Amino acid sequence: MIKKILATAVCALSLSCAAHATTINFGIISTESSTNLKKDWEPVLAEMAKQTGYEIKPFFAPDYAGVIEGMRFNKVQVAWFGNKSAMEAVDRSDGEVFAQTIAADGSAGYYSLLIVNKKSPINTLDAMLKDGKSLSFSIGDPNSTSGFLVPSYYVFAKHNIDPKTFFKVTRSANHESNAMAVANGQVDVATNNTESMDRLKMVHPTDFEKIKVIWTSPLIPSDPLVMRKDLPQAEKTKIADFFFAYGKTPEQKDALKRLGLSGFKPSTNAQLMPIRQISLFTKRTKIEADAKLSADEKKSQIAKIDEQLAALK
Repeated sequence: MIKKILATAVCALSLSCAAHATTINFGIISTESSTNLKKDWEPVLAEMAKQTGYEIKPFFAPDYAGVIEGMRFNKVQVAWFGNKSAMEAVDRSDGEVFAQTIAADGSAGYYSLLIVNKKSPINTLDAMLKDGKSLSFSIGDPNSTSGFLVPSYYVFAKHNIDPKTFFKVTRSANHESNAMAVANGQVDVATNNTESMDRLKMVHPTDFEKIKVIWTSPLIPSDPLVMRKDLPQAEKTKIADFFFAYGKTPEQKDALKRLGLSGFKPSTNAQLMPIRQISLFTKRTKIEADAKLSADEKKSQIAKIDEQLAALK
């Protein structure tokens, strides 16, 4: 009888502990296949579970929007984003930036690229713009900073070009797919970034050697980590402390190297400022070039955007 009572008590206690265990779903944007991303993030998340005592589950989606929406509906509590997708998560999904990645070489950021096959006669942005009607083009995810937003402004908006109609064929894919498509001659031009190209050089060196860069953007701030604002403060602190301390042991350094990183540092929503400005400037440029709008409509819409830009200063 006593054994049964003790067994019941132990069972009840274990169930109670399980019921109160903290689970953190960690969102990972789809810069490449989820299989590759899971393999590379697994050591970090396993150590995170060990250090925090929380159950850490990776969360993948077929596109960036899936992770943004996952955070919006509290299916994701912490996530690795690019700056553009982080901006969406902050604005729409009750998120806040708390950390920023540090590149393996210690640099403050990375660059958006336009890439072509090494055998291509196109060597410059001007050459691409001249021959656009004969080229196939692959842009990045609509919520990608380097794959979509930055080239949309610096390459297309500034030249009054709509990539959907400018090229013979336009499609969309993640960084890995874009690089492989260019390397294999399946697309003429594609967007990418320096971080993904560094990774391609490490994982697929033969394909890397088939690619050349024809345009490089201004510096983009390193990627942010975002967590939901409504997480209990104790959990926020424990999660942040883990990332800021991570990267000290040889095993941790090796795990970060596979991600192209050397560590994480504190950050805030302020790091999204230049991305917000680029986003607004892109909208402004498109309005100015829109022949369907009347002069008054343009003036009204541009005035609203200028107010938003002024508020950011």
